[in-house]
Amino acid sequence: MKKLLLATAATALMGSAATAEEIKLGVLLGFTGPLDSLAPAIAAGAEFAMAEVNDSGKMMDGITFAPVRGDSTCIDAGAATASAERLITADGVKGIVGAMCSGATGAVLQNVAMPNGMVLISPSATSPALSTVEDNGLFFRTAPSDARQGEVMANMLKERGYSNVAVTYTNNDYGKGLADSFAAAWEAQGGTVTINAAHEDGKADYSAEVGALASAGGDLLVVAGYVDQGGSGIIQAALDSGAFDTFQLPDGMISSTLEEKFGTDIDGSFGQTPGSSAAEKFAEVVGDAFDATSTYADNGYDAAALIMLAMQAAGSTDPQVYKDKIMDVANAPGEQIFPGELGKALEILASGGEVDLVGASAVELIGQGESAGSYREIEMQDGKLVTIGYR
Repeated sequence: MKKLLLATAATALMGSAATAEEIKLGVLLGFTGPLDSLAPAIAAGAEFAMAEVNDSGKMMDGITFAPVRGDSTCIDAGAATASAERLITADGVKGIVGAMCSGATGAVLQNVAMPNGMVLISPSATSPALSTVEDNGLFFRTAPSDARQGEVMANMLKERGYSNVAVTYTNNDYGKGLADSFAAAWEAQGGTVTINAAHEDGKADYSAEVGALASAGGDLLVVAGYVDQGGSGIIQAALDSGAFDTFQLPDGMISSTLEEKFGTDIDGSFGQTPGSSAAEKFAEVVGDAFDATSTYADNGYDAAALIMLAMQAAGSTDPQVYKDKIMDVANAPGEQIFPGELGKALEILASGGEVDLVGASAVELIGQGESAGSYREIEMQDGKLVTIGYR
């Protein structure tokens, strides 16, 4: 009889495992386009969170998660929309980490996420315009708005003794929003913007743009662009002409591409990317699986974690139900949850407790679901990007 009971129990367990539901989550990022060097690590962060939850076995009813990637391109709203539609209609995802760039994110939110009632959590869209967009409670982001980044940039420049700077920005929602936010914050501190000029991505030669920037003058050039596109072109033209040799580098410019292309030529240049000391724990947990220090990799982890924890808190994988739990699991009160502790969080939620996801990027959601914002301060030293502090 005992053997029969054991065999029956084993069969039941096998049947349960065989019928456990697999939930798909979309990972909609710019795998092609001006930030393609950043997308793999962001995706890896999101997928690492899914694997962590799967390995824990603590998700309700034995649910597991499978990522489905889509390409938002960053520059083609139509392609981003089509990819998002495929994720929902063909792949049947129950939540989307993405999109990556602000313009694509806005297009996906308005044209796909809202009509389909789909939760969208961007790890990297930072346009201030997204702070007030109509979203039916479906849109969140783990990267802070560029309104906050503009203030951080102004503070850094003031502390370093600058007073007159030139600004160039990539001609899209992200670039213009950041340039305007920075200019307002900088001028409020008594700084002068000698010129605030757009540049187009994809050009072979930026000497004309740099000539105009140099003519306006400035002690330093702020490059609010994309490191894999016009941003690097602007820097190269500035170095070639001797117009500028020190640069302020916002988040879209922070990548190992800087080290590979320019090395010691831009030593002393500095910038910022969303991040906090929580990222150090994230790097420990990730090990050598991927580059956990890559820009927005930590935000990717947290975006996926928020979706899964909200599902557990709601007891549902329906976006229309669990969307109302995202702010709850992101913020206090509740037990603080760090990278590597998602299984623990699932247990607490299953028992009716509360959690506060600190995660890899010190998550704190405000307003209608955007990050309060902390930044990692970067400086180029001996040809390498070095973290020198957090703000």
